[in-house]
Amino acid sequence: MAIAWMNAQALRYLTLHCAATPEGRDDKAGAVTAWDKAKFGQPSYHWVIELDGTAVRTLRDDQRGAHTGGANTGNIGICYVGGVDKAGRPKDTRTPAQLATMERLVREYRARFPRLIVRGHRDWSPDRDRDGKIEPHEWLKACPCFDVAAWLRGIGL
Repeated sequence: MAIAWMNAQALRYLTLHCAATPEGRDDKAGAVTAWDKAKFGQPSYHWVIELDGTAVRTLRDDQRGAHTGGANTGNIGICYVGGVDKAGRPKDTRTPAQLATMERLVREYRARFPRLIVRGHRDWSPDRDRDGKIEPHEWLKACPCFDVAAWLRGIGL
């Protein structure tokens, strides 16, 4: 399957994800990308952040990912390894190194694209009760297993 192209200058969104791998399991970006290729025929994310904070680019900004259903065009996907506890329940498992790298990447994209909207994957869920908020009972999935809006406020973005 060929990877679709998009205009990198027209980026509107950045979506944060987790790989839904158990806390502490040191999966590498290559493994995450291999799972995605098996499922979607291409890498899903533009970046994968490993436990040690290494950021591995898996797609260029002008390549469309396969990470947010029908909202992949104009949308950068960043995925951290982890996201569930050892029993498979959703949990924010980001290491200090992953947090630092995620913040750096988000800041770099926001500097290049000041109007970029940053969301978690779960924030793309439909607002079923139409109250203007995506609430836990509406989430289609828990990914990225943390409150992106609260995290952004906490780091001053």
